[in-house]
Amino acid sequence: MNLHECAEEVNRRLIEKYGDPSWRDTLPILDELISTILSQNTNDTNRDRAFSKLKGSFEMWEDVRDADAYAVIEAIRSAGLANQKGPRIQKILQQITVERGSLELDFLRELTAEDAMNWLMQFNGVGPKTASIVLLFSLEKPAFPVDTHIQRVTGRIGLRPEEMSSEQAHRHLGELFPPESYKSAHLNIIRLGREVCHPRHPACDICVLQPLCNFYQSLDGL
Repeated sequence: MNLHECAEEVNRRLIEKYGDPSWRDTLPILDELISTILSQNTNDTNRDRAFSKLKGSFEMWEDVRDADAYAVIEAIRSAGLANQKGPRIQKILQQITVERGSLELDFLRELTAEDAMNWLMQFNGVGPKTASIVLLFSLEKPAFPVDTHIQRVTGRIGLRPEEMSSEQAHRHLGELFPPESYKSAHLNIIRLGREVCHPRHPACDICVLQPLCNFYQSLDGL
């Protein structure tokens, strides 16, 4: 089985196990960008709490852009690293305004996936994962976001070289999985990483990917 076939079988087995997952309600492009920045180095609950507080504290993104920095920091405190994320979000909003004249990002729909990715990644704090999430879930463009769970699971399976960075893995894994499977593979691999393929003491005995996994095959006694 080559790597493309392995990727497709991973997706098939995970859909059989977990079903075809659905993303939370699709957000407008700028909302998704800000929400994803808030999600960095925290969990979904803290991200959602901070995003709701931010949206509730300011009527429009222009108000966030022009607000006192401390007010933004306080609104997103629950997301962690607020002293970094607050000024970063405001700076991005300011840069978008300078470049585009407004905070309207619908023009990204007309760009290729690569051009939209490059445009988003010009901003400090927007790396491949953040940009890929915006592309995949808000813009419906092909991109394969790689978080720590996906990096760990795909490394153990053998879908990517162990030494490959998460930045490199975005393109590599995107070439292995069929584009129509990006959403399901992304969400289900994350779920597997959270519930089964833990950083320490992975529950290999209950994993549906046993026959495909290099890590499992290497365990003593197999």
